[in-house]
Amino acid sequence: MPTYMAKKGEVPREWLLVDAQGKVLGRLATRIAMALRGKNKPTFTPHTDAGDFVVVVNADKVRLTGQKWDQKVYYRHSGYMGGLKSITARQLVKKRPEELLREAVRGMLPKNSLGRQLLKKLKIYAGGSHPHDAQQPKPVTWED
Repeated sequence: MPTYMAKKGEVPREWLLVDAQGKVLGRLATRIAMALRGKNKPTFTPHTDAGDFVVVVNADKVRLTGQKWDQKVYYRHSGYMGGLKSITARQLVKKRPEELLREAVRGMLPKNSLGRQLLKKLKIYAGGSHPHDAQQPKPVTWED
């Protein structure tokens, strides 16, 4: 019996709704990355986008353990000489609360065109509401 390889349009997609309030950042990001990748499905194929869409609400209420609010630093570079910019997690969550979770998930996805395609299926919102009611996302509770 040959190994089953899922094609691009064969796998049914679902919309999942995740409430990030009070969840630890890293544990939540691993679950989201697995759902985006499709690793929770029996038809998982490594080179194919077989995952679900994930809508995250209350991203500004995510938790970090220990001293990470002040010790975790995010870097970016402008491309110019001396253009290294840095920002702590506490400053980032005040400025752009969605980016804290997006960066955590992005680091857990493949570093290629498939990873960039998967990241487009992640919709993150700081508040408790989202504009994806027409897709009827299913609420998911991941207990750690």
